[in-house]
Amino acid sequence: MRPPLSLSHLTFPAVVAGFVAVLVGYTSSAAIIFQAAAAAGATPLQINGWLSMLGLGMGITSLGLSLWYRTPVLTAWSTPGAALLVTTLPGTSINDAIGVFIFASALIVFCGVTGLFARLMNYIPLAISSAMLAGILLRFGIDAFGALQVNFSLSGSMLLTYLLARRLLPRYAIVLTLLCGLAVAWGQGAIHFSGGPSVVAPQFVMPHFNPASLLSIGIPFFVVTMASQNAPGIATLKAAGYTLPVSPLIAWTGLTALLLAPFGGFTMCIAAITAAICMGPDVHPDPQRRYWAAAMAGLFYILAGIFGGAIGGLLNALPLPLIHTIAGLALLGTIAGSLQRALSDEKQRDAAVITFLITASGVSLFGVGAAFWGLVGGVVAHLIFSLPTGKRDSNQ
Repeated sequence: MRPPLSLSHLTFPAVVAGFVAVLVGYTSSAAIIFQAAAAAGATPLQINGWLSMLGLGMGITSLGLSLWYRTPVLTAWSTPGAALLVTTLPGTSINDAIGVFIFASALIVFCGVTGLFARLMNYIPLAISSAMLAGILLRFGIDAFGALQVNFSLSGSMLLTYLLARRLLPRYAIVLTLLCGLAVAWGQGAIHFSGGPSVVAPQFVMPHFNPASLLSIGIPFFVVTMASQNAPGIATLKAAGYTLPVSPLIAWTGLTALLLAPFGGFTMCIAAITAAICMGPDVHPDPQRRYWAAAMAGLFYILAGIFGGAIGGLLNALPLPLIHTIAGLALLGTIAGSLQRALSDEKQRDAAVITFLITASGVSLFGVGAAFWGLVGGVVAHLIFSLPTGKRDSNQ
């Protein structure tokens, strides 16, 4: 039974978590979206329109699904999918590219409607999914401290603020850390705004369904999106203790992408990394009240979509050490919780460690990212370790 929707559940830490999630989402991979759109032959105006459609799509789905299920459900574009497009779209017309997006989104809707993806996820143990999540997030934790080498005074002051706030005002630790980082960066003159917000109307592109493009680009794009984005996203919800019907989530996000594809909304998936920011104890001690963080992220995504024309300048305004530090610190609780769940069951510990190491390695095989292979490696190890040894009981 869903808890009642209440504005009293909305807290300032939830607003900050939503903002940080959107900030991390855009700063971590918006450049890849630019490259993917350019590879498809999109004009600068069309590229801005793509960002607008992606922001609006993620905002509407994040806000709607989070408030409907009273669960922090955050959506995202497929960064691994965009990276794949950067390498496969050159030489393909933008009309063919739109056809690929529609084709892949239709396959995702099919997986959601038929329940195929949900049945697959039911066979993945919690320890394995938690280990995969920890492996995905490890880089962000490392980057938080690696930023010390880039800007010691900025990152160092943020880390010190976080430690003191965790001791004295734990609920506002991330809020105070972000404010400290903004103050120090402003004092250093490291915040550079390049123009004000502008509104760009997305342009409709007539799709063309080229069989060769659908097979050579559409199928790999679909596989990468499901394996490297939706699977970690569902695993993130599961690892955080949120049990939701998987098929409707996949169907709704796929349908949204299907409708927005002709305008450049090339994909819409369940988020993993940014969603984890909205699920930590810093958002609210009660997990049932953390849904407002994802809902607020949805509102920020909608604003980013409306002003997609200036999103590049806004992304470049803040220094990278600030982004890396705040993202890593915001995910510390989630990393710790994921590791604890992954290693708590001794029988599944070896398989969980294998999952964690493969995922954290960043290995990419056949165009599919490390998160998928970590999941495969962990499940295979779990099945092998679960096989009977064939030894008879010593008392017989």
